[in-house]
Amino acid sequence: MLRYSLKRLLSLIVSLAVASLVIFLVIEVAPGDPASFMLGINAQPDTIAALRAELGLDVPKTERYLNWVSGMVTGDFGISYTYRTPVSTMIGDRMWVSLPLALYALALSTLIAFPAGVYAASRRGKAGDIAVMGATQLGVAVPNFWFAMMMVLIFAINLRWFGAGGFAGWDDGLLVGLHSLTLPAISLALPQAAILARVMRSSLLDIMGEDFMRTARAKGLSRRQALWRHGLRNAMIPVLTIIGLQFSFLIAGSIIIEKVFFLPGLGQLVFQSISSRDLIVVESVVMLLVFAVIVVNFCVDLAYGAVDPRLRSRT
Repeated sequence: MLRYSLKRLLSLIVSLAVASLVIFLVIEVAPGDPASFMLGINAQPDTIAALRAELGLDVPKTERYLNWVSGMVTGDFGISYTYRTPVSTMIGDRMWVSLPLALYALALSTLIAFPAGVYAASRRGKAGDIAVMGATQLGVAVPNFWFAMMMVLIFAINLRWFGAGGFAGWDDGLLVGLHSLTLPAISLALPQAAILARVMRSSLLDIMGEDFMRTARAKGLSRRQALWRHGLRNAMIPVLTIIGLQFSFLIAGSIIIEKVFFLPGLGQLVFQSISSRDLIVVESVVMLLVFAVIVVNFCVDLAYGAVDPRLRSRT
């Protein structure tokens, strides 16, 4: 297991290095000068040059890249061009919204998908299976922002159980904060739960056709007992893959939901920074999201090794 983990860790470090270089190059070739954008079209050349020097935009790109990477390693993401505040502070403030939202949505999608997938697999071809698969097909087809608008219409406007938008903060307690994130989390979770349930069902059906499952049935176990005792663990590898990808999507791709519910999260921060050409914020936030994706995939790889020892022996 140690050798397996070290190889995955090396892959993580290489992936981060390549990702940082790609992000820096892509953002650097984007048209427009942040200093010119901030000062307006009537700014004098010497004023623009002075601002570029203040922002550190007049140094060679190689030096800027190395300074940026070394700063991130030490926790210094630089200073925002627009707000003149540390980027790490801005990210920290927004992360306390986006990260709990992603975890909340992932927990809801998992709690919905696991029972639904197992139930459908255990009743293959029956009415329960058809009903679950029909619901998941609807969940996959309908975009999450439509779910978000329906949630606002039903639970915020008609029933008045939740607010239509905004975030109350964590100062008033955990329950108050989670109450503010419930509708956004459900809107994010429903499509992801539909995908996960379908993968869970498919994986379980494949496993139930294996020889060891037939042996378990021959020894006297019922279909349900064989599924829970032997099938579920062996079906977890593709499910873990989907869960890892879903968490990455939820933390990085919730900008539309944050716009619908007026949540001050990372998605909103990236959108505002792109609009104002605040490149240092865009670079740092995107790199942080890439880091989260790669780390989650690393954890999923370790979970593979824990679930299926055969994978460790192949490395």
